[in-house]
Amino acid sequence: MELKPFERKIWLSSPTMHGEELTYMQQAYDTNWMSTLGENINEIERIACEKVGCQYAVALSCGTAALHMAVKLAGVKPGDNVFCTDMTFGATVNPVVYERGNPIFIDTEYDTWNMDPVALEKAFALYPDTKVVIAVNLYGTPAKLDELCAICSKHGAVLIEDAAESLGATYKGRQTGSFGTYNAISFNGNKIITGSSGGMLLTDDPAAAQKVRKWSTQSRENAPWYQHEELGYNYRMSNVIAGVVRGQFPHLEEHIAKKKEIYFRYKEGFEGLPVSMNPYDETASEPNFWLSCLLIEENAMCKQTRTATEASYVSEAGKSCPTQILETLASCHAEGRPIWKPMHLQPIYSGRPFVSVTPGADVGADIFARGLCLPSDIKMTAKEQEQIIAIVRSCFD
Repeated sequence: MELKPFERKIWLSSPTMHGEELTYMQQAYDTNWMSTLGENINEIERIACEKVGCQYAVALSCGTAALHMAVKLAGVKPGDNVFCTDMTFGATVNPVVYERGNPIFIDTEYDTWNMDPVALEKAFALYPDTKVVIAVNLYGTPAKLDELCAICSKHGAVLIEDAAESLGATYKGRQTGSFGTYNAISFNGNKIITGSSGGMLLTDDPAAAQKVRKWSTQSRENAPWYQHEELGYNYRMSNVIAGVVRGQFPHLEEHIAKKKEIYFRYKEGFEGLPVSMNPYDETASEPNFWLSCLLIEENAMCKQTRTATEASYVSEAGKSCPTQILETLASCHAEGRPIWKPMHLQPIYSGRPFVSVTPGADVGADIFARGLCLPSDIKMTAKEQEQIIAIVRSCFD
């Protein structure tokens, strides 16, 4: 079939603004509270606590900063092992290395595409002195959080929940971002709501929140001059960025509802194809459906070759692969994305320990090979999405 390009770019997941953001940014300007103090910051910290169900929130410059502060709070020292979700964005893991810790990667499970609790239990048997675990809710889908929490509790380990992609998602009726001792959310430009940048640390520990407030403002001591007794960081969110987040928060549920419509429209539109959508436990979880993803059945994969930086494929009737679909989408002015390349396959982390349920198994590498992220922008119309579906279907002709 002839594929016609879209008249406008269809994005993976771009910011959706509503107007209230400008009101609160203007308020910061008019009152001259442009830096790291102000009503917008206070208000979004209050709203986040109310929404997620944590006692304390600290607004920071980005989600990575929140994860770094969480790693420091967890007491990671040089040489300490930290168990990390393997199939994720590098920001989950990099803060461990900031503190010169040793990331150990835990394989993925097929049920939710998140950290496998069975592999985590095996990792504790192999590395019993490990006291910190960083678990991600990938693409807005909650991990098996009850099982992960129970394993951490059993081994006396601190759980850091990376909920950067899952704000508004729930697990057994409880908001993600509340399961860890320390939790991180993100307001990056492509997240479910945005500040253009920004993130937040969430915790029930008042001393931890106070510590992060200090560390994130260059660790200034209570003195009449600038006195510093420990290392500090310039990580606090500005009151201007907080104004954008404040204007976005009332639209969180609206954004989630639209993302959910996109997910199920894809699911219905792909019926009959040898593919499945990114899964979740319908009895326990309600994702925020941040990104809709596709997994091609193994026997429906055409030959695909990937080097460190390039990909190619050989076309075959009735079969396809992520490279073909993504290139076809791009040719029609639509943006998709490969699944996160697992951390143990990244050159920077090659040689680091990797723990899977059985020797030689690599679930994350398999999902990376056969999966892709579909255009999931909530400004995409139903008609435009139907065209995306037609493009994907054409790749299997």
